[in-house]
Amino acid sequence: MLTNYLKIAFRNLQRNKMRSLIHILGLSLGIAACFLIFNVLSHSYSFDRFHPDVDRIFRINTVTDWGEGGYFPNSGTPGPLGEVIQDEVSGIQAKGRLYTLYETMVLDPEKNKSFGRSNRVTYADQGFMEIFPRTWLAGNSQSALVKPFSAVITRTSLEKYFPGFSPEQALGKELLFVDSDTVSTQITGVVEDYVQNSDFIFEDFISYASIQTEEQKEWFGLHLWGSVNSSSQLFIKANEGVDEEILAERFKPLVAKYFAEETEYETAFWAEPVTEMHFSQNYANDQVSKVFLNGLVLIGIIILLLASLNFINLETAQAVNRAKEVGIRKTIGGGRGELITQFLTETLVIVVLSTWIGILCAEGMQLMFGSYLPTDFRIEYTSLWNILFYFAFPILVTGLTGLYPALLLSNYKAQRALKGEVAKGYGFSWGTFLRKNLTVLQFASSMTFIILVLVLNAQLRYVSSQPMGFDQEQVLYASLPFMSDPDQMLQLQSRLNQESSVLSSSLSGSLVSSTSLWTSDAYIPVDTTEQQLFIQVMNIDSAFVRTNGIPLLAGSAAIREEDELIVNENFLKEAGIENPEAALGLSIRHSDQAFRIIGVVSNFHSRSLKEEIKPMIMKTNREYFQTISVKLQAGQNLAIAKENLEEIYRTVYPYEEVSFEFLDSQIDRFYAEDSKIRNVLGFACALAILISCMGLFGLSSFTIAQRTKEISIRKVLGASLQEILLLISREYMILVGLSFVLAVFPAYYFLNSWLAGFYNRIDMPYLIFLAAGLGVLVLCLLIVGIHSYGASQGNPAKVLKSE
Repeated sequence: MLTNYLKIAFRNLQRNKMRSLIHILGLSLGIAACFLIFNVLSHSYSFDRFHPDVDRIFRINTVTDWGEGGYFPNSGTPGPLGEVIQDEVSGIQAKGRLYTLYETMVLDPEKNKSFGRSNRVTYADQGFMEIFPRTWLAGNSQSALVKPFSAVITRTSLEKYFPGFSPEQALGKELLFVDSDTVSTQITGVVEDYVQNSDFIFEDFISYASIQTEEQKEWFGLHLWGSVNSSSQLFIKANEGVDEEILAERFKPLVAKYFAEETEYETAFWAEPVTEMHFSQNYANDQVSKVFLNGLVLIGIIILLLASLNFINLETAQAVNRAKEVGIRKTIGGGRGELITQFLTETLVIVVLSTWIGILCAEGMQLMFGSYLPTDFRIEYTSLWNILFYFAFPILVTGLTGLYPALLLSNYKAQRALKGEVAKGYGFSWGTFLRKNLTVLQFASSMTFIILVLVLNAQLRYVSSQPMGFDQEQVLYASLPFMSDPDQMLQLQSRLNQESSVLSSSLSGSLVSSTSLWTSDAYIPVDTTEQQLFIQVMNIDSAFVRTNGIPLLAGSAAIREEDELIVNENFLKEAGIENPEAALGLSIRHSDQAFRIIGVVSNFHSRSLKEEIKPMIMKTNREYFQTISVKLQAGQNLAIAKENLEEIYRTVYPYEEVSFEFLDSQIDRFYAEDSKIRNVLGFACALAILISCMGLFGLSSFTIAQRTKEISIRKVLGASLQEILLLISREYMILVGLSFVLAVFPAYYFLNSWLAGFYNRIDMPYLIFLAAGLGVLVLCLLIVGIHSYGASQGNPAKVLKSE
């Protein structure tokens, strides 16, 4: 019986080639999008789910609420919390502490060899290894990180630092880690690398007990409850039955105990499941947006539904062509169940073929959007989840697309079907009603995508064209070695300034515009009291304002002493100072020190245009400079100038790897996520339009063919070509109008929410909404018009000769 069903299914595919092609192409595009999105989701949600008792492991986060001054979540915690949490908070089985390091130099003192800088070095305690157990190749898993100045390395580090050594041979070897200080360690353990997806990228673990003295704790910011550093990470393993909500309540007494009520801000701690860490601040700096993932799921569902609606629409429209087949099958004894099975088998054949083609298309989509996907992402075609997809998804799609047409066809009465009377010629028709509504949904979806893409593009063009308040042209920058010697930094700056291609250079804590944000408070004298201002702080040198082309309004931009400040216009506005000249010489208090304002600069965007410009102070502290910026002379060969800058950098820092980048490329990164959303929506828009057009092409071809005699009669009675085209197109114009009404509301809702994320934004562009509707209308009329024109050019005598 099954063989018979399959033979009939393949014969129908061959007999109706245009119908089959539209079905297979539409479904394959939908399945390709779903398959790729399915793999992206399974990859993103696979991180750190392999740890034992993972549902009881949490990372403690800190939230600082300054009221109107801002709400700042941080993945770090105050150092003292890690010391008391197990005693102060009930329900905690174990705790583990990390202090992550940045750009740490690794040296082998025995061979006097440098391995360069690494972001995979961290301080860790023994509790961390207990919460996140590893496979130990050498060393004692219970005590390897207990003693100060001990270190555990992974197999990857073993092969890098001691090639040819066995794990046992590496025990006792010495490694130097150069950060703010030089830490000499002995290797006490070697562990296997994680082979599963994990955000714990660390390869070298220094015992947390190596941070011994109060001076070290103060340096790392571990000495105060009020000091929150994202490098200070705290993990806990809770008792069974203790979840994040319970922990949040149990943290409140601890906060009340250790944080004074008179502080200007409020602090809270919350427990983040370790499986959610991949979607927040993580160590690989490869944060995945859940909003983006949810958007991908929605896009995949919409694309698949459009393809399924195409199938249902075309199948129900062409049902009349199979009415006699149904009548004959029922007359010779065929039951409704057998007919349903036959029609579902035909659908399954189409879906299986579409799945094969769709998987091939998914590989092409992966290549096309490779830069938007996680760096380590790849499709595992033989994974258990994908094998399940291959079998379950075709069945799901077959039920979604084929069930209604199968029920409709199998319900025809044998006697009426053989006479060709499958539908009433008057009154309400469910088939016609359904086809029209499905067409409306298709065009509404396509129109929504078009509106979203056009408005997103308009907003991104707007922000990219807005002045930033500084000169970003021909400015290159590079990172400096962490805690570099100030004299060495000045030497590098001097060497760069001697280059003929360099106009000026500047040392600073961060770029003139970046994702970096240092916030604090300042106090200005008002009569006999002080006014508190919530401010942004930047660490700059005397050349910063000139190098970045920031307009100077008053005073001097050459900040040289540690008690001198430069402020921006918004600082004066918050302080109630109208004249920039009046601010010069004003003494303010910041970080319990007195500072004097020596200059006032124009407002400039130190972060993206999504944010309002904050009141700002700029001061200098050479020990914390982390960036060097270089302004080139006009007319330079940028590629050659970049190579020369990097060569000079290497002469001053011979052990460092360097790559100068352009400032405008950093600014473009502000909107990388939005550009990604726009481009993905653009691709989804193209798919939606293509699928809808294929469906309209097939449907209009069939329905106009059904009206050939009507068209011929109208021609005989004197109807013009324009009247015939208008008659046929009028119905589709009404459908497109309804689609436009349905598309406006979801598009407006999403765009209103998205635009609210930009402080500098365009007004809602309603003309774009109208343009999208007109564009779809023109496209629809073009497709229908081609078919209508072809039908109207036929000879009425040939069409009506049998009447």
